[in-house]
Amino acid sequence: MHKVWIEVALNGAWNRKLQPLLPDTVDAIVAEGIACARAGASIIHTHAFEDGTHTFDWQVYARIIEGIRAKVDVPVYPSYPAIPATGMTPAERFAHVEVLAERGLIDFAVIDPGSVNFTTTTATATTKPAFTYLNPEAHVRYALDFAARKGFHPAFAIYEPGFTRAGAALARATGVKAPIYRFMFSDRFAFNFPPRPYALAAHLALLEEEAGPAPWMIAGLAVDVRPLIGETVARGGHVRVGLEDAPMGTTMNNLAWVEDAVRLVRAAGGEPATAAEMRVALAGSLVQAR
Repeated sequence: MHKVWIEVALNGAWNRKLQPLLPDTVDAIVAEGIACARAGASIIHTHAFEDGTHTFDWQVYARIIEGIRAKVDVPVYPSYPAIPATGMTPAERFAHVEVLAERGLIDFAVIDPGSVNFTTTTATATTKPAFTYLNPEAHVRYALDFAARKGFHPAFAIYEPGFTRAGAALARATGVKAPIYRFMFSDRFAFNFPPRPYALAAHLALLEEEAGPAPWMIAGLAVDVRPLIGETVARGGHVRVGLEDAPMGTTMNNLAWVEDAVRLVRAAGGEPATAAEMRVALAGSLVQAR
């Protein structure tokens, strides 16, 4: 039986206007992380908030991670800032990640191997130009070098198919362990593909060509990936859900998204992996990027 990793992305950088059920305090994030892990999530991703304010303060992240891990042994990994117009050095951008790693608090090094415009599918001539999420290659290489030194598997968000090609090439160049490829679908934003079977097939064909049998999962932003869960399980993949990824204004909280993912994984003949099973499977994947 295929053991499926279920990752929950608890919040993202959204706010309560866009996602009313968003956990945006340390206590709320910790409580939801624990509940989701107990319900079947084997990986937790979170942005840090303190009293409703988004932050990359490593100490706030440490309180969140330690709070969750005091109750459940589950990997919890952070985000990192988008580069502002004024610029940011790689060392500044990933400083909090490095501190958390030095303290033994994280299992993954997250880096997205390319840049993308967050153009919406409803853009008009008068729409404000979209935000550009920037990941210069110098920043990608810096993060991958760090992951190689720490022995981490990088977690790649694949916002465009070319991210798979670039990520695989840079993973080989830096000698890092096999990355996890997370295919980022969307209905609201015009990057990548909508969540359709043909899109998943295209991603998997390219991934096989570029990286061989690397671990992968379905995910996205402002999207419901549940219709793809059955095919994902059949093809040996994994699943991410949660309020960072869900359609804006969803009435389902993080726990409900995880519980439904568990139900659909089982309906497709899979079984949610425990955090321990996920760690064993990841360690058994290709030691180094092909």
